[in-house]
Amino acid sequence: MIVILKESHTPQQFDSLCGWLKAQRLDIQVNKGVRQTVLGLLGDTTQLDADLLRALEIVEDVKRVSEPYKKANRKFHPANTVIKVGDAEIGGGVPVLIAGPCSVESRAQILSVAQSVKAAGATLLRGGAFKPRTSPYDFQGMRAEGIELLLEAKKETGLPIVTEIMDASQLPLFEDVDIIQVGARNMQNFEMLKELGRTKKPVLLKRGLSSTVKELLMSAEYIMAGGNPNVILCERGIRTFETATRNTLDISVVPVLHELSHLPVIVDPSHATGVYRYVHPLAVAAVAAGADGLIIEVHNDPEHALCDGPQSLKPEAFAALAEQVFAIAPYAVNR
Repeated sequence: MIVILKESHTPQQFDSLCGWLKAQRLDIQVNKGVRQTVLGLLGDTTQLDADLLRALEIVEDVKRVSEPYKKANRKFHPANTVIKVGDAEIGGGVPVLIAGPCSVESRAQILSVAQSVKAAGATLLRGGAFKPRTSPYDFQGMRAEGIELLLEAKKETGLPIVTEIMDASQLPLFEDVDIIQVGARNMQNFEMLKELGRTKKPVLLKRGLSSTVKELLMSAEYIMAGGNPNVILCERGIRTFETATRNTLDISVVPVLHELSHLPVIVDPSHATGVYRYVHPLAVAAVAAGADGLIIEVHNDPEHALCDGPQSLKPEAFAALAEQVFAIAPYAVNR
């Protein structure tokens, strides 16, 4: 349930109402906008009389929320959430570019790519240290050493880093990581999501291969219910009958998520297509549709990459993409 307060309410009225609601064993999420204050009521609201609340002098309106996700719901939090990481503001109106290799392979590789993507306009560096691979015989990542190399690249370039976690037991290694990525395969690893909810670090939550919008938002709810409001939703393609691309990029999910949730939405066209030639046009389409950012795989030698070389852009191709993205961004939906 949400309670919309009148502009003219006094602090005494506010404190009195909140005290009464807490006495009903309800948790209150307060969202103060420019013109309105909205109270999100969490808990068993079935016994709460909506008409009685509407009759209070302080109350403008009362609405029951049927969706099971509450904290991620725009009805509870009408204003867009903006997540600040270094100099980047994700959800702040200007699309952010997160770029780097699928996996960290060596010191020379990650430093070279980091410098290239920064020069092209990226504001965050991505790179996999732990790699979930379909085959146990494929490259599994450099693990702790990979995180150390990402931190060295951060020190050299100033770019905050984004890297994927595979299991909650790895959290101590992520102490200095700026954004923790939850991959598509782990979107419904609920025990890990609970642990991430106990941190305050931003979490980039990727949509599962066959997951619905509701399931993605419920996974975000797990993190937020634990006390961490810093969730970034990521569309990375879903599994369909089509085989021309690795997955099918669901562009429609960008406006859908913005309508349903206040959380930032970014798009990963690299994993969606699996083909570097398609990354640029789909990246542009995502930004035009209102995406708050992109996460792009960039490699200085994709032909010899240990992971996902076919979908990786070379630095010069990423620079061309970045130039066009920034050119169209002011004309995108919701800008």
